[in-house]
Amino acid sequence: MGASVPLKEEIISILNDRQQLTFNEFSDIMFSRGVNAADLNASLKELEDIKMIASRKAGGVLTYYLLNQQDNLRRILIVEDDKNINKLMALSIGKGFEIGQIYDGGEAIQAIKIAKPDLVILDLMLPHKDGLEICHELKSNPETSSTIVILVSAMDPTNNRFKGLKYGADYYVKKPFDPNEIRSLVTIFLKKKGKRFDPLIDLPDEERISNEVEKSIKEGERYAIGTLKIDGLGAYAKRFGEQAGMVILRLISQILQDAIKAKGSGAFAGFLNTDEFVVAGIKDELSAVVNEISQEFSAVIPFILQDAGYKLLELNVDSLFESNEVPKLSLIYTEFDRNKIKERRNEILKNRGLPGDIGSYTYEELQKLFGSKELDIKITRDSLGVHLHIGKGPSQEKKQKD
Repeated sequence: MGASVPLKEEIISILNDRQQLTFNEFSDIMFSRGVNAADLNASLKELEDIKMIASRKAGGVLTYYLLNQQDNLRRILIVEDDKNINKLMALSIGKGFEIGQIYDGGEAIQAIKIAKPDLVILDLMLPHKDGLEICHELKSNPETSSTIVILVSAMDPTNNRFKGLKYGADYYVKKPFDPNEIRSLVTIFLKKKGKRFDPLIDLPDEERISNEVEKSIKEGERYAIGTLKIDGLGAYAKRFGEQAGMVILRLISQILQDAIKAKGSGAFAGFLNTDEFVVAGIKDELSAVVNEISQEFSAVIPFILQDAGYKLLELNVDSLFESNEVPKLSLIYTEFDRNKIKERRNEILKNRGLPGDIGSYTYEELQKLFGSKELDIKITRDSLGVHLHIGKGPSQEKKQKD
């Protein structure tokens, strides 16, 4: 028996107001309205099956998105030389799209110019022209630069993910891939209602980070919350450009999401719109995730330096860390003491002049809560996309005022 029509209409109405909602937020709302978990789950599943909504788990949080109901079919081109995998990708995407399939990298650019797909799924290892080269060519051409590109590869992602993101790829998926991940990524990229989906910005926002802060206060010592800071990102972006800084942020975001999935943990990750991510979870699970991210980022740094023009064979180990000539990028994890969070929380409450629960923090309050200082990086978003801004120094601020 299907779920009730009024309940499904209620879910759509709530999503229409919010655009996206986590499963826990849905559960809280529906529980307060007397709806049981079984009926909620059935309704959510039916709405996903008919592509009214879509879900994706990112940063350890399952989020539902409202989809546009468009008459025209969005076009997808799969470029994968293995016919069985190409077929599996097409089946994973499912119905509701116009799907084209080619098997040779040398044919990709011409096929894209003719078909004008909205999204391209690219394997990296292709005959005659590899996926990175195709991605670079697509994103460099104003006529095709808005085409969404998902790279899929069984190759070591350490360098390839960085290069793909540098060339403008929107997401990097490791083989063997989860068909559900391909389906959800494609659907949300192409049909999400409201602002275009962005894997960095669409990590849990300030409301969900606020919930994790409150959870960390209530949980015992087994639960940890902290920040992952990309140390040196401001200086790196000043030296190599704001777009180069965005690539590093996107790189960490995707490594972080992959690490949480790979470890099968319930760890949480959110983005502070600066050079920091908030991470939380059971201590042992969170520690495993942080170690995984740190190891992969350390492994990719030499490729980042090589891409910036440094000849790695001429650099010794000490120079990577001591020379002022070599950019310094590292990940710093800071776990926060529960009492310190309570203390800063009380300061924020006092400044607000509000008793009781704090509700949702602003990003500025969260940055204060986690002790962020002298912010070099700020992320903003407008109709043209996501932008990184480097913080102004005193002289720049004075000049701007003058």
